[in-house]
Amino acid sequence: MEFSVLGPLRMHERGVSYTPTAPKQRQLLALLLLNANEVVSTGTCIEELWEDAPPNSALSTLQSYILQLRRSLRRVPRIGSLQAARGILETRDGGYLLAVGGGELDADRFRGLVREGRAALRHDDELGAACLAEALGLWHGAALSDVQRGPVLRAHLVGLEEERISVHEQRIAADLRLGRHQELLGELSGLTVKYPMHESLHAQFMLALYRAGRRTQALEVQRRLNTVLRTELGLDPSPRLRRLHQAILAGDTTIDAPANTDGVLTADRFAAPGRGRASGEGELVTAAGAARRGDPLLRR
Repeated sequence: MEFSVLGPLRMHERGVSYTPTAPKQRQLLALLLLNANEVVSTGTCIEELWEDAPPNSALSTLQSYILQLRRSLRRVPRIGSLQAARGILETRDGGYLLAVGGGELDADRFRGLVREGRAALRHDDELGAACLAEALGLWHGAALSDVQRGPVLRAHLVGLEEERISVHEQRIAADLRLGRHQELLGELSGLTVKYPMHESLHAQFMLALYRAGRRTQALEVQRRLNTVLRTELGLDPSPRLRRLHQAILAGDTTIDAPANTDGVLTADRFAAPGRGRASGEGELVTAAGAARRGDPLLRR
């Protein structure tokens, strides 16, 4: 049995879909999947389905939706009965629990690969980037893109999207350390359009453009970001971004493409003070900062 939330909602086995079609049942299934193997209270279910205006019949209607989900599970050949379905979608004191096995939920597989990739980044950028890329490959558009969302799902999805962007940043940082700036240009162009106020992604795009010999375009990326930040938020760019801007203007050699002789850099070569390399933010260290620490930045 497989469940998918990183894109359209799916409940399937061996290529056959058993996903419910009724909107409220899909919404409830999504809520249970995002809290897999944990009890979700009836109050939380009701809040998600009806927000601040539940009907008088909310509890009995919720119970009806649970029954319909169990009937969907019963259709799966290896489950086969309503009694077996009750063992998967359990009624617990004050709520419901959907039991999901290891590897059955794509969000769990995503997080497992992310843990593996982040551990690998401590010693091997190539392996770490590959693991993180595999994790990102599990996404097929926005999470639960075809499910209506109440307040509880919306809160969950904000956190899930933040996880996704963090993994993008870390994988791109590893690729930059590996000298893959040319390959990153298309991806970063799309990401900065999708997230027009995300400074780290813009900084990575600027760095990739600069390393590809496109300094004018790199400076234009900063100009657009500055305009958006000031117009939308009334903010100036961060000191980190301003340092990168100055380094690009000055043609600072410390932000040139790394020499990729072995594909692995030591753990602190690109790290800003107080931050580990896996943070994805260390690409922006300047020559002045490096000189203060006696850090040559790159293995030459």
